Amino acid sequence: MKSTRRQLLKTGLLTVGGLTMAPHLSISEPWRSTPKMDASGNVLYSPFFKEYIDEPFEEPKQILAKLNANENPHGPSPKAVKALQEGASLGNRYAWRELFGLMDKIAEKEGVTSKNIMMGPGSSDLLEKTGVVLFLEGGNIVSADPAYMSMIRVAEATGASWKGIPLKKDWSHDLDAMEKAIDKDTKLVYICNPNNPTGSLTDAKKLEDFCRRVSERVPVFVDEAYLEFQEESDQKSMVSLVAEGKNVIVARTFSKIHGMAGIRVGYVVAQEETLDGIQSITRAGMGITYPSIMAATASMDDVEFLTMSRAKNTEARNYVCEELEKMGFDYIPSATSFVLFPIEMEGKPFLEKMRNQQVAVRAFDIMDRNWCRVSMGTMEEMKLFVGALGTVLS
Repeated sequence: MKSTRRQLLKTGLLTVGGLTMAPHLSISEPWRSTPKMDASGNVLYSPFFKEYIDEPFEEPKQILAKLNANENPHGPSPKAVKALQEGASLGNRYAWRELFGLMDKIAEKEGVTSKNIMMGPGSSDLLEKTGVVLFLEGGNIVSADPAYMSMIRVAEATGASWKGIPLKKDWSHDLDAMEKAIDKDTKLVYICNPNNPTGSLTDAKKLEDFCRRVSERVPVFVDEAYLEFQEESDQKSMVSLVAEGKNVIVARTFSKIHGMAGIRVGYVVAQEETLDGIQSITRAGMGITYPSIMAATASMDDVEFLTMSRAKNTEARNYVCEELEKMGFDYIPSATSFVLFPIEMEGKPFLEKMRNQQVAVRAFDIMDRNWCRVSMGTMEEMKLFVGALGTVLS
C-alpha cells in the first residue's frame, strides 16, 4: 500500500542511497539488534529452523580459527590489493565511470548487456533492496526452508509473508512443492543454489526447467553466491536465462571465491525493466567505493588466484569431510565453502565448548536436530577445528 511506502520513507527504513536494515542481518552476519528469539535466546527463523547464538569472543586475537562467516582466508587477490591501494588515493572522487567499466566487464563475462547488470556493496545488499521494492504492496515470497534469510527477513519487515518449503530428504530444493505454493499473491520465488546453510546443490537441469516455467508467472531470484567454488565445468548458472529474456534474477558476489567480503562488491543480472523498477527507488551502485571497484576489476583478471582459491577450498573441504567420516559424522555433501553436519549436543553448550577451544563456528537446529556449520579456512585452521571438535564431543 502507498501508506506503507510513505511510512518506510518516513522512518528511514527505505532510503534513496541504500537500506538501513540492521535488524535483519542474516545467517552469515552478526546480529546488531534483536530478531525473533525463543525463550532460550535462540534466533527463530521458522518452525523448522533456528540458530543458536553464543557469547562473542572478547577480542579477535582470542580466535585461533575463525570459521563462522564463510569468509575466504586466501583473499583478496594480490592484484586486487594493489588496485585497492592505488584506488584509495582517488577516494575523494565518485567512481561512476569506473563502475560502468566494471559493469561492462561483468556483462561480457555473463553474456548479457550492461543494462542487465545492477551493482551493490555485496550481493546481500541487492537481495535486500529487491525484497523491499517488490514487497512494498505486500504479497508473499516462496523459498526453501532452511534458506539464506537476508531477503526473506527484509521482505517480511516490508510487509510480505513467507512461504518456506522444507528441503527434500537429499537437501535439494523441493521445486514441485515450491511451484505449487505459488498463488495470486506471490511476488517472488527465491532460490539459493548452492544453498546456505546446508551447502547442498539442486540439479541444474531441473532448476533451469523450473525457472523457465515459473518465471512466466512470477520472477525467480537465484542466489549463486557459492557457485564458483565448484569446478568450472560443473558451474551451471541460470544467468543464460536472462539473456533469453526470462524473468529471472541472478545474484553473484565478490565476497566468496574472490575473498573480498570486507571490500563489499556484488551484482545481480536481470531484465532491464526489472532493474529499472528496483533502481527507481534505490540507487544500487551508490554504495560501492572507488577502491572497491578497482579491486573487483583487478580480481576478475586474476585467474591464477581464483583457481588457487577454488583448489584450496576444495582441499580443505575434502580434508574436513574425511575427518568427519572417521569420527562417524554424517555430513551433508557440500558444493560450497562450508560443511553442515549433525552433532549430538545442544547448540549453545557446543558453541561455548568450541569457543573455549578458541574456534568459532555456527550451530543450528534444523528439523529438530542439532547441526554445526563450519566454514573452510586454511589447512592449519581446519586441523585446529578437527582437534577441537574431537575434544568437545569426546
